[in-house]
Amino acid sequence: MSLDRIDPAQYESQLADKLANFRRDFAGLGLPEPEVFRSAPLHYRMRAEFRLWHHGGRIDYAMFESGEDSKKVVLIDDFPAAAKPICDLMPRLRDALQESEVLKRKLFQVEFLSTHSGELMVCLIYHRPLGDDWVEAAQALADRFGVQLIGRSRKQKIVLGRDWLLESFELDGRTLRYQQIEGSFTQPNVSVNRQMLGWACRQVADAGGDLLELYCGNGNFTIALAPAFDKVLATEVSKSSVRAAHYNLDANGVGNVTMVRMSSDEISDALAGGREYRRMKDVALDSYRFSTLFVDPPRSGLDAATVELARGFDRILYISCNPVTLRDNVAALQDTHEIAAAAVFDQFPYTHHLESGLLLKRRA
Repeated sequence: MSLDRIDPAQYESQLADKLANFRRDFAGLGLPEPEVFRSAPLHYRMRAEFRLWHHGGRIDYAMFESGEDSKKVVLIDDFPAAAKPICDLMPRLRDALQESEVLKRKLFQVEFLSTHSGELMVCLIYHRPLGDDWVEAAQALADRFGVQLIGRSRKQKIVLGRDWLLESFELDGRTLRYQQIEGSFTQPNVSVNRQMLGWACRQVADAGGDLLELYCGNGNFTIALAPAFDKVLATEVSKSSVRAAHYNLDANGVGNVTMVRMSSDEISDALAGGREYRRMKDVALDSYRFSTLFVDPPRSGLDAATVELARGFDRILYISCNPVTLRDNVAALQDTHEIAAAAVFDQFPYTHHLESGLLLKRRA
């Protein structure tokens, strides 16, 4: 993201351009008018990472220009896209690091993670091994700023406090809690994520039956959607995300979800009567009466096997970070399903990225 593009005065026009592109991408596919969920124009990112640039005895946060000038370094004092706690800490942390030779020596990168509920984590990444002197200085830094602090170097990770935060927010009268592990994927824009969860819950409010969820991550959608169904079978391949999902299910008192660490093509094969999978040995697939498939895939979208699996569901709820692969998947399902509802979620203001959601229902 180019810093000069973060201009609240330009927010609506930039969003309008993205919305026009989205409508154009789905021309001919029966797209209903999408609901539009806006971001706050400033202080919306709960994650941020910066290079630490050493020059003339100083250190500064740095980013790189995009495009042809990708090697051009831009020194920054402020990053208005970041959540306010990150913005408030940035200059104070930089000055504290500047004052400590043991903390700044060969410091390469700084990563911030914050939560709506007020927690903050800092990860310092080095090009050198970290010793006891670093631990002592880093602990004083963590105590001074009241943050969870992690030091990383090659084959080394030192955790002062916790390597996770606990996010918490209200949704439809429930308080949802999510463990967010350092280095794992979390939703970057918490206010838009809440809107996205609310929209998804409304689409399945009358679904009933059971839910199959693919790519569940840390259970972001799982926790919100589970009360609408009798049972949920959720899959994810990342070990750290599966651990976080189990924690989140317990933290939210959700007891109708079974988690399995499997890829989408593996679960597609299992549901199609393919080979037996050891990880499914305690899952009674015949007991499920799936009414709905929920998917939130990576940018590559659904593979061919998963598209074929989707054909067997009356209702498909699809959250996408890539309108192009979403369009291709919807086009492949046109003979069996039609778009019943649509939404766009502006998770990433001032960029070309646009999150979107579609509800597909089986054609009569």
